[in-house]
Amino acid sequence: MNIRLEEPKDYREVENLIRESFWNVYRPGCTEHYVMHQYRKSPEFIPELDFVMEEDDRIIGHVMCCDAELILEDGSSIPSWMYGPISIHPEYRHRGYGLKLMEYSLDRAREMGIPIVSIEGNIDFYRHAGFDFASKLGIHYHAEPKGAFVPYFLAQELIPGYLMGLETTYCPPKGYFVAEENPEAFEAFEATFPKKQKLCLPGQIGYTGRA
Repeated sequence: MNIRLEEPKDYREVENLIRESFWNVYRPGCTEHYVMHQYRKSPEFIPELDFVMEEDDRIIGHVMCCDAELILEDGSSIPSWMYGPISIHPEYRHRGYGLKLMEYSLDRAREMGIPIVSIEGNIDFYRHAGFDFASKLGIHYHAEPKGAFVPYFLAQELIPGYLMGLETTYCPPKGYFVAEENPEAFEAFEATFPKKQKLCLPGQIGYTGRA
């Protein structure tokens, strides 16, 4: 097993990996591979924290990190960072690879002086790498009422005490919603990949039981 920085020659393989990892997980199909494709051109993207994991001479994992911000109650802001998405190829799940990749990348972020990271995901998975509900750190999620419990919004202080008890609101990077903002460009990008069946499944965002 080897973890290294992503290189341009890896881009298509990584996008395929992300697509395989997220297909039909949060919605029918997925958009995460397009988000990654666009992020690489964004000023918020941090190439020093863009890692791939290799095993058996293939890329089986990927994780990235980018700039975000936390809005204070007076309207000013302090730096924050969005962690992930993290992808592990379906054939290599449940073997501890995801935790190893997270621990490695979070250690590198800590060495760079990044004090806090946030992610949207399942607490049952991410708690093993030190994440907890962001609300415990006084961080509100931008798309929910202030004070609402958001079980999928998680955070971790890499430098304990960074927030000093402040109440803040998390604002994701601009590129996070690029697929929704540019649906035609996304569909054109998606058409360059092999066709896969989109399924409406329990647990997806907005699932109603109907396709």
